Amino acid sequence: MKSLKNVLIFTFMVILSNAYAQEVNKKILNWYNGKKYGMSTDKAYKKVLADKKATKVIVAVIDSGVDIEHEDLKDIIWTNTDEIPNNGIDDDNNGYIDDVHGWNFLGNADGENLNDVQLEMTRIYQKFDSIFKGKSYADLSDEEKKDYDLYKEVREKVKENREKAEKSVKQMENLYESFSEADTRLKKHFGGEYTAKDLKKVKKDPELSDDARMMNNLFKAGYTVEDFEDIVKYYQSQFDYHYNPEIYPRKLIGDNPDDFTDTDYGNNDVEGPDAMHGTHCSGIIAAIRNNGIGNNGVADNVLIMSIRAVPNGDERDKDIALAIRYAVDNGAQVCNMSFGKAYSLQSEEVIKAIRYAEEHGVLLVHAAGNSGMDIDDQEANPNFPSPKFPSMSKRFTNWIEVGASTRYKKHLAASFSNYGDETVDIFAPGLEIWSTVPQSEYEISQGTSMAAPMVTGLAALLKAYYPELTMFQIKDIILKSGQDVSDKLLPIPGGKTKVTMGELSITGKIANVYNAVLMAEEMTSKK
Repeated sequence: MKSLKNVLIFTFMVILSNAYAQEVNKKILNWYNGKKYGMSTDKAYKKVLADKKATKVIVAVIDSGVDIEHEDLKDIIWTNTDEIPNNGIDDDNNGYIDDVHGWNFLGNADGENLNDVQLEMTRIYQKFDSIFKGKSYADLSDEEKKDYDLYKEVREKVKENREKAEKSVKQMENLYESFSEADTRLKKHFGGEYTAKDLKKVKKDPELSDDARMMNNLFKAGYTVEDFEDIVKYYQSQFDYHYNPEIYPRKLIGDNPDDFTDTDYGNNDVEGPDAMHGTHCSGIIAAIRNNGIGNNGVADNVLIMSIRAVPNGDERDKDIALAIRYAVDNGAQVCNMSFGKAYSLQSEEVIKAIRYAEEHGVLLVHAAGNSGMDIDDQEANPNFPSPKFPSMSKRFTNWIEVGASTRYKKHLAASFSNYGDETVDIFAPGLEIWSTVPQSEYEISQGTSMAAPMVTGLAALLKAYYPELTMFQIKDIILKSGQDVSDKLLPIPGGKTKVTMGELSITGKIANVYNAVLMAEEMTSKK
């Protein structure tokens, strides 16, 4: 059963960063706002900000969607006051009809929404297959050869991963069936639900001992039989969508995804069919503090603008570029971007959009990714979008790249977190994060997707209480004021080799709200 435990942990914690419902341990609840390896958020409010006034700051969450009716978020959702709701008119002439709380770039005018899509490598394979299939390498031009090399690379990856996904579906379905049958027999024996203590009572029963051993190992891994349904769905989604070159989901939207001037698409459903990820990030940023429910967000004077652009699969460069521009044009001062992919055919358009945000002083906070790899090496480990694309000589000045830290001294860098002492700016809490999810519920999730909104919340907090600071100054404060853990020795993410935190990021620090607030106080008091 040890291999099963590893499969579960890898699938849920690393690949999916998926949430699992449970009663939250008091040690986990809001730990990221606390002391030690938390961000000392509560200390900042208590010691420095208690009597200070703040202004509202608009934060764009570019993600899978946000549940704008969530009990802990509904009062902090951004409203476009220049738009008259549901009148079918673009009242403010910004190009988007009835965009009251943001925009959904993954839908159409009929209210239909796109969710399950291919990975970018599959789309590349699909695009080039009709061009290069059956052609000889010797007959190609130099420019065509570059595309052909890429085509061969992704073709092999797609085929290999699709075969793996198909096998994994069958394996997980078999495991699910075995555990379901064992669970059914045990429930029949105990007359209903049972505990780990109950399982000990039948460990020597010749008819139930194997069942008890199986379920006990599953309990120890922290999962239930029902969790297997999500694992099966995950691999099924890989087979049906992520690595399937025979489909074209984008036809639902009706635009040309390669034409960045074709912008007349989408709808105002900013929640969409699966808003778990975006809702969880939003709660980290700004869930109402100290209201006796759920979690406490980092910032307390935020308006969340929901921009839906990240599906189940790889996001389109066009959607991301337009999402960034929408955020800038509609008043967002910081964007949370907890997404990424390994290929980007239209990166220049994304760069233009990031430059647009840079010109307007808008800060972009990006999750480093969950592959446990060194993303300094863009050739070996490509990761888009990036603080410095391969075509650039210098980094963007309005960008913060965030890795995930934990509350554990010996494993301070999360095992899944990407890293790089030239690319990742800073770490922030990203393991065991309790936050908002749709239907006014709360769950634990982990990933650099959770670490990025920690920093986004900090940036918004500083802008709210110290509005005279530019977002560039705020970026500098965040990076300079972090808790210095650069000399901490720990296993490198994804491996066993011991390194220091200083080797995993540019600063060797964990974002710290209290330190940042003190630095902002000092800077503004001198003016």
